[in-house]
Amino acid sequence: MHLAYPTVVAALLFSVGVYGVLARRNAILVLMSVELMLNAVNLNLVTFDVWYRDRLHGGQVLTLFTIVIAAAEIGLGLAIVLLVFRNRQMIDVDRLRALAEDAPDAAPRPAEGGTADREAGAEPAPEPEEASP
Repeated sequence: MHLAYPTVVAALLFSVGVYGVLARRNAILVLMSVELMLNAVNLNLVTFDVWYRDRLHGGQVLTLFTIVIAAAEIGLGLAIVLLVFRNRQMIDVDRLRALAEDAPDAAPRPAEGGTADREAGAEPAPEPEEASP
């Protein structure tokens, strides 16, 4: 088998993954594109391991480590996406620039010095002093 075939397939996979990361708005599709890029790297690792006939099979061992790290990354990424969807009802990556909630969507704050502040043990804000002439 020629070395060019798997490397061209890996380059195409990586290119599709880069396009998916840069062009997509959906967070799930961005995570899938990152997985495509990692699989392209795994394909190159196995290809060059077979090509060089490494006795320790270092490329294949490194591929296993990459697969484990990718599985952990997808688990964490999906958990974050689910939390964002639960809080904001959308997973549009372009609209998720700020970590804070938008002002109209936020719950109204109680009036300053109200009973909620006194029950929580918060001290009222000091009164501004008037300047005497």
